[in-house]
Amino acid sequence: MSEVLRIAVLGAESSGKSTLCEALAQRYGSVWVPEYLREFVDTMGRVPFEADQFGIARTQREREDAAAARARRYLFCDTTPLMTALYSRVYWGRVDDYLAALARSHDYALTLVTATDTPWTPDGLQRESEEVREMVHRMVLAELNERGIPFVLVEGDLPQRVRQVEEALARL
Repeated sequence: MSEVLRIAVLGAESSGKSTLCEALAQRYGSVWVPEYLREFVDTMGRVPFEADQFGIARTQREREDAAAARARRYLFCDTTPLMTALYSRVYWGRVDDYLAALARSHDYALTLVTATDTPWTPDGLQRESEEVREMVHRMVLAELNERGIPFVLVEGDLPQRVRQVEEALARL
């Protein structure tokens, strides 16, 4: 059996990460890892506190590891610890050492960033505003560039995004 390639799908709130991951998993007959933060907010009935951030990122990574056993060729990961660390900087101005270490382990075969060219829609406690979405998008691009992590910016409607990812995967 060949190794499963993990594909990181990063992006600001309401930029189509989950929709893209679901479509890609279906396209490639594989699975995707939903963003644990959404479940956390729904279950806890609140947004995370700073002390929750490492646990959220660790759970996200544990779910990736578990899903990898069920994946076929590709595992599409709706966010990574890197995004959790970035949001820690946005909301608390810092990243604790444990979360920072986990975020440094960004070992994905391909990193995708969803553009903010989709309509912003509120989503209860989890989404703040279109202005925050744009700020976070710029931060994601800057962080990846600063870390030297190559990425593909996917834009357009869902079929266009899927085609862009197909092309990027063909180049792996």
